[in-house]
Amino acid sequence: MTAYAIAHIRPETMNEDILRYIEEIQDTMDPFEGRFLVHGREVEVKEGPWPGTVVMIGFPDIERARAWYDSPAYQAILPLRTDHIAGEVILVDGVPPDYDASKTATGLRESAGL
Repeated sequence: MTAYAIAHIRPETMNEDILRYIEEIQDTMDPFEGRFLVHGREVEVKEGPWPGTVVMIGFPDIERARAWYDSPAYQAILPLRTDHIAGEVILVDGVPPDYDASKTATGLRESAGL
Protein backbone atom coordinates (compact mmCIF):
# COMPACT_ATOMS: atom_id res chain seq x y z
CA MET A 1 0.00 0.00 0.00
CA THR A 2 1.37 3.42 -0.91
CA ALA A 3 2.79 5.45 1.97
CA TYR A 4 3.59 9.12 2.17
CA ALA A 5 6.12 11.43 3.75
CA ILE A 6 4.38 14.75 4.29
CA ALA A 7 6.08 17.93 5.43
CA HIS A 8 4.48 21.21 6.44
CA ILE A 9 7.36 23.63 6.17
CA ARG A 10 7.79 27.34 6.69
CA PRO A 11 10.85 28.50 4.76
CA GLU A 12 12.12 31.95 5.52
CA THR A 13 15.27 32.86 3.61
CA MET A 14 16.87 30.81 0.84
CA ASN A 15 20.50 29.94 1.42
CA GLU A 16 23.20 27.55 0.15
CA ASP A 17 22.36 24.81 2.67
CA ILE A 18 18.71 24.69 1.60
CA LEU A 19 19.68 24.66 -2.08
CA ARG A 20 22.14 21.83 -1.45
CA TYR A 21 19.41 19.87 0.39
CA ILE A 22 17.04 20.29 -2.56
CA GLU A 23 19.79 19.30 -5.00
CA GLU A 24 20.67 16.13 -3.06
CA ILE A 25 17.35 14.81 -1.73
CA GLN A 26 16.30 12.92 -4.88
CA ASP A 27 19.40 10.72 -4.71
CA THR A 28 18.44 9.73 -1.15
CA MET A 29 14.91 8.78 -2.27
CA ASP A 30 15.79 6.78 -5.39
CA PRO A 31 16.92 3.56 -3.62
CA PHE A 32 13.52 3.48 -1.83
CA GLU A 33 11.45 4.30 -4.94
CA GLY A 34 10.36 7.63 -3.48
CA ARG A 35 9.02 10.33 -5.75
CA PHE A 36 7.77 13.82 -5.20
CA LEU A 37 4.01 14.20 -5.49
CA VAL A 38 3.94 17.81 -4.26
CA HIS A 39 7.02 20.05 -4.07
CA GLY A 40 7.44 23.80 -4.33
CA ARG A 41 3.80 24.52 -5.13
CA GLU A 42 1.59 27.27 -3.77
CA VAL A 43 -1.11 26.06 -1.40
CA GLU A 44 -4.71 27.22 -1.60
CA VAL A 45 -5.88 27.45 1.99
CA LYS A 46 -9.57 26.66 2.44
CA GLU A 47 -9.79 26.23 6.22
CA GLY A 48 -7.70 27.42 9.14
CA PRO A 49 -4.26 28.94 9.20
CA TRP A 50 -1.57 27.35 7.05
CA PRO A 51 1.65 29.33 7.07
CA GLY A 52 4.19 27.92 4.67
CA THR A 53 3.90 25.16 2.15
CA VAL A 54 3.60 21.38 1.85
CA VAL A 55 5.85 18.68 0.45
CA MET A 56 4.53 15.19 -0.26
CA ILE A 57 6.64 12.21 -1.27
CA GLY A 58 5.13 8.86 -2.24
CA PHE A 59 6.74 5.48 -1.48
CA PRO A 60 5.57 1.98 -2.42
CA ASP A 61 5.01 1.14 1.27
CA ILE A 62 5.57 2.41 4.80
CA GLU A 63 8.66 0.25 5.27
CA ARG A 64 10.44 2.01 2.41
CA ALA A 65 9.29 5.42 3.65
CA ARG A 66 10.78 4.65 7.08
CA ALA A 67 13.95 3.18 5.56
CA TRP A 68 14.43 6.34 3.46
CA TYR A 69 13.95 8.73 6.39
CA ASP A 70 16.28 6.70 8.62
CA SER A 71 18.88 6.07 5.91
CA PRO A 72 22.40 7.38 6.45
CA ALA A 73 22.18 9.26 3.13
CA TYR A 74 19.06 11.20 4.14
CA GLN A 75 20.18 11.74 7.73
CA ALA A 76 23.42 13.24 6.38
CA ILE A 77 21.57 16.01 4.52
CA LEU A 78 18.65 16.50 6.92
CA PRO A 79 20.39 19.22 9.01
CA LEU A 80 20.74 21.29 5.84
CA ARG A 81 16.95 21.72 6.04
CA THR A 82 16.20 21.50 9.75
CA ASP A 83 18.85 24.07 10.67
CA HIS A 84 17.10 26.66 8.47
CA ILE A 85 13.45 25.74 7.97
CA ALA A 86 10.80 25.25 10.65
CA GLY A 87 8.30 22.52 10.03
CA GLU A 88 6.80 19.16 10.82
CA VAL A 89 7.22 15.84 8.98
CA ILE A 90 5.03 12.74 9.20
CA LEU A 91 5.03 9.32 7.57
CA VAL A 92 1.62 7.79 6.93
CA ASP A 93 0.12 4.82 5.13
CA GLY A 94 -2.35 5.55 2.38
CA VAL A 95 -5.67 3.77 2.02
CA PRO A 96 -6.21 0.76 -0.25
CA PRO A 97 -7.82 1.27 -3.68
CA ASP A 98 -11.15 -0.14 -2.46
CA TYR A 99 -11.35 2.14 0.60
CA ASP A 100 -14.89 3.25 1.46
CA ALA A 101 -15.26 6.08 4.01
CA SER A 102 -18.86 5.08 4.73
CA LYS A 103 -17.62 1.71 6.07
CA THR A 104 -15.20 3.55 8.31
CA ALA A 105 -18.05 5.76 9.55
CA THR A 106 -20.15 2.66 10.25
CA GLY A 107 -17.34 1.15 12.34
CA LEU A 108 -16.81 4.41 14.22
CA ARG A 109 -20.55 4.71 14.84
CA GLU A 110 -20.67 1.18 16.26
CA SER A 111 -17.59 1.76 18.42
CA ALA A 112 -19.11 4.94 19.84
CA GLY A 113 -22.47 3.29 20.43
CA LEU A 114 -24.30 5.77 18.19
